[in-house]
Amino acid sequence: MRLQEYWGVGPKTEELLTEEIGREEALQAIERADLKTLKDAGLSRGRAARVVRRAKGGSGLDVLATPDSREVYKDLLEIVGRHAVNDDAADRVSVVTPYLTAEEAEERLQEIVETREALDRVDGDGVVDVLGEYDRTERTAVEVALELLEHDVDSEFPVFRELEAAALEEAREVLTKLEGAGVGDDVDTELARQREALEAVESMQEDETDLVESLRDSGARDAGEVREAFVDRVVEETGLDYTEVEEACAQDAVDLMDFVGDSLRTLGDRVRRRVEEREDEVEEELREELEDVQDEVDGAVDAVEELGFKVSLAEFMGVYGLQPPSYVDDGVTVEAARNLDLVLRGDDVQPVDYGVGGETRPERVAVLTGANSGGKTTLLETVCQVVLLAQMGLPVPAEDAEVAVFEDLVFHRRHSSFNAGVLESTLRSVVPPVAGAGDTLMLVDEFEAITEPGSAAELLHGLVTLTVERDAVGVYVTHLADDLKPLPEVARIDGIFAEGLSDDLELQVDYQPRFDELGKSTPEFIVSRLIAEADDGVEQQGFQVLAEAVGVEKVQSTLEEVED
Repeated sequence: MRLQEYWGVGPKTEELLTEEIGREEALQAIERADLKTLKDAGLSRGRAARVVRRAKGGSGLDVLATPDSREVYKDLLEIVGRHAVNDDAADRVSVVTPYLTAEEAEERLQEIVETREALDRVDGDGVVDVLGEYDRTERTAVEVALELLEHDVDSEFPVFRELEAAALEEAREVLTKLEGAGVGDDVDTELARQREALEAVESMQEDETDLVESLRDSGARDAGEVREAFVDRVVEETGLDYTEVEEACAQDAVDLMDFVGDSLRTLGDRVRRRVEEREDEVEEELREELEDVQDEVDGAVDAVEELGFKVSLAEFMGVYGLQPPSYVDDGVTVEAARNLDLVLRGDDVQPVDYGVGGETRPERVAVLTGANSGGKTTLLETVCQVVLLAQMGLPVPAEDAEVAVFEDLVFHRRHSSFNAGVLESTLRSVVPPVAGAGDTLMLVDEFEAITEPGSAAELLHGLVTLTVERDAVGVYVTHLADDLKPLPEVARIDGIFAEGLSDDLELQVDYQPRFDELGKSTPEFIVSRLIAEADDGVEQQGFQVLAEAVGVEKVQSTLEEVED
């Protein structure tokens, strides 16, 4: 298989990977979702993740039908990734993609729920801390596995039941001696002696000038006595054999400095070669020992990495109090749903109930109306988060959720660019998915922001009609509900209502949509606040004119409530 057969791998990337790690290693890294190897080869983390996502779940990425859908997806991966227990788990989280069948999503979801329950039965924090010690080396995998077995995880996590502590202990001993790609200290007596000698020779090379001065001050009367003094000094500091040091002495040095320098270099090269040869011998012996327990080492790596991934997702579930969704044939319904972005910011989140196309709310299309700053866009984003998390087989921020698996998720945020180019690009983005034959969820925010109100109302009515005709499911946010033609019978209008101003002149909104009620914008609350906050009489009089336009009685009533 050619590397360029993978999405995102062009000629330059293939050349880079082949030169750095070899074609076969690159192919294996992509198939194993091994982002570390790809990053070490020179790919950026983002590019490596995109290549692996496409390789492992490309069809699932096709669910993300619009840029805003993809943006929510990336934001969710970032949020989940914050709870990764180690770097390997973080890489695995970053390549999770939506599934296209409820069966696949349900399988992962069940694993996460079981892992969360298991963590609650054991020392969950301890398990998380131990998994955090894994640094993608075989040695730490074995050490982590042994430590986790001490936590009795084999009783809770089946992946550890095949591991044998005795074999792992043997493997740890060998791997500890094989530090990284070399051989550790205190492994072989002869190797340790030669390393100490080499270190001593290299130290003498660094202090070469001092050694020369010392020899000059030694009282030696000729070259023979200088040579003898040099050999005695080197033997004393390095512990090397007298004959070996003598044989390394330079024969044709022009002066004492050359003699010392050439002799130490020759000696250092000889000792260094002997160290390397002994290292190779000892490493080969240790590798042979490791072969006897390699299966156990591989099992430890697989177990630690698999558990690290599942525990990371279970931690995400526990931190936010997420719940497993139920998978249904059609629509999406949520109860007490929260927006994760608001939760992350620490906002006081009002959970909301909503749904379209399900048993509770069978209408397939809803037109959502209501107050400015009333949370309409946030509601769309919340539904988008719930659907995407559910389709990735992850728990969701809702007390209860019934979610269908969609082939296309169209999420379109309000974009305030009033020109033909934006209108065209938006239509190209949102229409093809719903016009196709697959199951589609449409979440479209304030379509009127990109064209004039009259045309926007007509286009919006057309989108609602198309959604109904294609048997899709959709929620459309708009302020133009009064201008829409009569909607199809399977569509409804919902509203979000502002209820007044707080004592601090903050807009008070009930974020829970009222079904089958037309929401209204509430400019009187905004004008009331402007009047109350006016710095002088002239400014206040200006806002009074606006009060007359929106309704003096409404404004006065609001001001009286705030004053009371």
